[in-house]
Amino acid sequence: MAILVDAPVWPYRNRLWSHLVSDLSFTELHDFAARLGLPDRAFHRDHYDLPAERHAEAVELGASPVSGRELLAALRRAGLRRPAPRPARRPRLNQIAEG
Repeated sequence: MAILVDAPVWPYRNRLWSHLVSDLSFTELHDFAARLGLPDRAFHRDHYDLPAERHAEAVELGASPVSGRELLAALRRAGLRRPAPRPARRPRLNQIAEG
């Protein structure tokens, strides 16, 4: 179907980053990332991190620019969203004393 990319607005280590996703499959996403020359380490659960200086190149290769909300909605519709695991909740002090 489509490869989607949001705007490079996410700061990390003095650079801006965008996210690259597929609304169809991880196979489609990995194939596109390989064509773009992205390293495997750029993949995080359900997306590739894409530096701002590569955003235009991704669009030229066929990625559709979308908002962050549209990107997330497409991932969810496709059943490809893999959120980060939540840390385990620590018991409260009063729960420890009662236990």
